[in-house]
Amino acid sequence: MKLANKVALITGAGSGIGKATALLFASEGARIAAVDIVEDAAAETAREINSGGGQAIALGADVSRSEDTQAMVAATIERLGVPDVLFNNAGIEGESAFLADMSEEGFDRVIAVNLRGVFLGMKHTIPHMVRHGGGSIINTASVAAMVAVRSAVAYCAAKAGVVAMTRVAALEYSRYKVRVNCICPGAIDTSMVRRLAGGHELTPDTIRRISQMGRIGKAEEIAQMALFLASDESSFATGAPFIVDGGWTIS
Repeated sequence: MKLANKVALITGAGSGIGKATALLFASEGARIAAVDIVEDAAAETAREINSGGGQAIALGADVSRSEDTQAMVAATIERLGVPDVLFNNAGIEGESAFLADMSEEGFDRVIAVNLRGVFLGMKHTIPHMVRHGGGSIINTASVAAMVAVRSAVAYCAAKAGVVAMTRVAALEYSRYKVRVNCICPGAIDTSMVRRLAGGHELTPDTIRRISQMGRIGKAEEIAQMALFLASDESSFATGAPFIVDGGWTIS
């Protein structure tokens, strides 16, 4: 097993990429702290893992709040041990509006969850990893860090910031054997993408614009990239954005 005897703290674990990653990591031997702002959703993820013979706990947290983030890290350490892997995955799409029409409150909320949340996750976990002898941090960024998306200025700005923070953290903490990388997914079949599509299936024309592979991605495909970055197979990788987008950024 690639993550045997490891502890993995995963935010946004109640659905989508976070849930798929929690299930995969557990199948590879990790003990999972499943965190979500919707605690019932985190509990369902943990229940599936435990019923399948794995070990998981469920925690509710708003990652934009420092006290919540500190509490989730403390609870993970108390109940499972120091995280060997931190997957800062929680995120929201936020308000959809052209820049001049976007509310300041909507902009601030996206930055709070998608950027500040990643910062807080690293801030409160890294000291424990350093004392523990190292670890792997994975941050969920997006192809929106690299391409412009109409009506998503806050989302694009936050995800670009995640890429930048990933590089800085890797530079600062590589000497302590803490690796920090990020994943930049393209269009993935999750509830977020379905909400952005208004609850409808993406049209063939839309898919052709955002994927060279004729389809959108699966949450499990991003989970496999996260597994690579969490495991010793990526032992020489740090400070890098790993693009998994079906070719969106080459079109």
